Amino acid sequence: MSAANVAPAQWLALGDSYTIGEGVALHESYPYQTLQRLRAAGHALAAPEVVARTGWTTDELQAHLAATRRLPRYDLATLLIGVNNQYRGRPLAAGMADFEALLQLAIAAVGGAPERVAVLSIPDWGRTPFARKVERDAAQVGRDIDAWNAAQAAAAARAGVHYIAHTEAGRERINDAGHLAEDGLHPGPAEYAQWAQPLAAWMAAQLLATPPAADRPLAGSPARRP
Repeated sequence: MSAANVAPAQWLALGDSYTIGEGVALHESYPYQTLQRLRAAGHALAAPEVVARTGWTTDELQAHLAATRRLPRYDLATLLIGVNNQYRGRPLAAGMADFEALLQLAIAAVGGAPERVAVLSIPDWGRTPFARKVERDAAQVGRDIDAWNAAQAAAAARAGVHYIAHTEAGRERINDAGHLAEDGLHPGPAEYAQWAQPLAAWMAAQLLATPPAADRPLAGSPARRP
């Protein structure tokens, strides 16, 4: 069936400045590069509902979600959060408690199907010009980011959620053209393209596996007749 004949799938993208695409044009952010890849491949996908803000920590994202209303059901959800907890020096344990709660919110948003949720790893900002400018220890930032990513990967595995690890490869690419935004902190469009590639592949598989949420009954409701 062609993309024109089905309801567009809905995607909830949760996060912070990385999900917004701080420092790059909207179409260069990883959600929109992913969207472009999927549409080019013929998938019917609505523009992502991005719930993110520069500077948000895990608890701030959680508080916003608790105070706002969204669609009753999404087809896909992604989560990338935690770097601002690390930047502010907050304890990992407390942030991970929030993160696991956010995972459950994301799973609930896709109708209780954890396989339709993906977590993206946190990039290592310690190697950026911004980190040098604010005199942060690159090695310590890297260790902190690794600890956050390891904890999040473990939480994702326990929840049955897909995990996309791009941090280590990103460290190697950081000095390549287009991999850092002009602000000297956030990823550039070429780096976001590297995130979009595996994310789009995973999303495509999920979209082919089941019909869009608009064509699926909510839990407890009678199935639609063909």
